[in-house]
Amino acid sequence: MTKRPQAVPTVQVDNDRVKVTEWRFAPGAETGDHVHGMDYVVVPITNGRLQLEHPNGETTYADLKLGVSYGRNKGVHHNVINASPHELAFVEIELK
Repeated sequence: MTKRPQAVPTVQVDNDRVKVTEWRFAPGAETGDHVHGMDYVVVPITNGRLQLEHPNGETTYADLKLGVSYGRNKGVHHNVINASPHELAFVEIELK
């Protein structure tokens, strides 16, 4: 089994109300398995396709479109992988 490269997070804002992180993924890069502790909004800054690995072994895909945001509630558990042949990036806004 080969180890995937790691996605690169850059925290832009972290205060008492929000945490804003830019995530950049090389092709095939992953976040690693994690659980979201806060509600969050994702704002894609590139187009691309994410592969989502869930703890039950299921794999799903999400297509990101530049500027088309979506939100999720806390408790989401997954590993996020760039399934695109190019760099993929988004801004994640976590609500404290």
